Amino acid sequence: MKNSLGRSLKPDDPRASIAVDLGAESCRVSLLRWKSDKPAIELVHRFANNPREIDGGLHWDLKHIIAGLEEGLRKCAKLAPEGIRSIAVDGWAVDYVRVDSNGEPLADPFCYRDPRTIKAERSAHRKCSQERMRELTGIQILPLNTVYQLHADAMEGLPEGQQWLNLPEYLLSHWGGARVAEYTNATHTQLVELYKKQWCREIFNALRLDLASAPKLVPPGTEVGKMSGPLAELPAFADTTLIAPACHDTASAIAGIPATGNDWAYISSGTWSLVGTVIEQPCNGPAAAAENFTNLGAVGDRIYFHKNVNGMWLIRQCTDQWALDGKLWPVAELVAASELVPCPDGLLEVDDPDLLLPERMPQRINAQRVKRGLAPLDERPANAPEFASLIFHSLAARYAKVLDRVAFLTGKRLRRLFIVGGANQNTFLNRLTQEATRLEVLRGSPESSTVGNFAVQLATLEGSRDAVTGAYAVPVAHWAGVLVEALEGVPASEAAKK
Repeated sequence: MKNSLGRSLKPDDPRASIAVDLGAESCRVSLLRWKSDKPAIELVHRFANNPREIDGGLHWDLKHIIAGLEEGLRKCAKLAPEGIRSIAVDGWAVDYVRVDSNGEPLADPFCYRDPRTIKAERSAHRKCSQERMRELTGIQILPLNTVYQLHADAMEGLPEGQQWLNLPEYLLSHWGGARVAEYTNATHTQLVELYKKQWCREIFNALRLDLASAPKLVPPGTEVGKMSGPLAELPAFADTTLIAPACHDTASAIAGIPATGNDWAYISSGTWSLVGTVIEQPCNGPAAAAENFTNLGAVGDRIYFHKNVNGMWLIRQCTDQWALDGKLWPVAELVAASELVPCPDGLLEVDDPDLLLPERMPQRINAQRVKRGLAPLDERPANAPEFASLIFHSLAARYAKVLDRVAFLTGKRLRRLFIVGGANQNTFLNRLTQEATRLEVLRGSPESSTVGNFAVQLATLEGSRDAVTGAYAVPVAHWAGVLVEALEGVPASEAAKK
């Protein structure tokens, strides 16, 4: 079965594939099978994931994560008698596991929210200035970046171990893969040199980090080995290839957008909104640095150029407060109600640092309004739609401002805006965003990280890759389109408009 361009709509090998998505609140295991020559994606297993306080530090429970994922893998094996062709893992960036010479973890990994990095960031910049680190890496300065975590380890005298591996790559190694650092994930460590695309020796030396403990850098879509160990004893995993996709979940989410051309931007919309575009070469001039845009590694040897904007965090914090006050507001119900109230009399500065803090969000919003000479809103739960309307109008205006800067800094003439992630189902915010940006808003998949994970797997397994450019014989965007079309039940171009 082929599409209008003569490209296959299904792989040559009919076996299933698995996408593992690690989330800071939940982890998911999804199964891709081919039924009547059409792809079918099923979320097979999902479980909660939260950091825990251990010995004064905030850590991830590695055994809990592995046990939950392997339960999901076993469920997939039962559902797919045809066997499992491949497994790939994506997840949040920056956190890592220190391992010994046998690949065994030395301890549970720290969570990026552990406050130890605040002191470590100050110390690191006494050895390598913030300006120099930004110049070398092109990455936005964030205390959670891996570089500060590794420096915190050194300050605390923790053993370095044989290597450290970011969490998705650690899991691939645990199941039998080589120890690697996938490029899109590695860039968020703030230890990769922007233009040379290799570990930055200058930063390693300045902070006295052991370059030998950093794993080998590999591009997205690298086959890292075969499943081994107890799981490989199951018939479904007898010949399963382990693939490092775009291991950074944001990189996978954008890879899940079935778009071609050079006139489109994206918003990966969830707790945070990542607002930007895909570029061929880095954009790291003084203006981009001053405005804290980032240049993250992308599929296809490109760059995801974007800025972090506050997102549905604002709504979630408000609904949590109203729940404490006795009223549960389902988000869908709140969105619908917010469309019925008058437009707000002023907008929020959504990236105000005070609005990034947890708890008492309605009060924080009112405090900002009072500072700006506006009357406070009624904070009772019954007035939630007015707060929601204010937040959505303010987010849309902020998106428009950031995208204007994206267009200016990159020289692009943007016409289309793809919104992916769980919050892209907010049709009111989508409409406000289209009105504010004057761009055609297209809705991608809410599960775009899973789509992108599978799309990279298929592109890797179904065709060769150019040795110079790294381009796939059948592009990742093609497979993303095939999967989105199947998920939505209509052609991808139409599905995106819903």
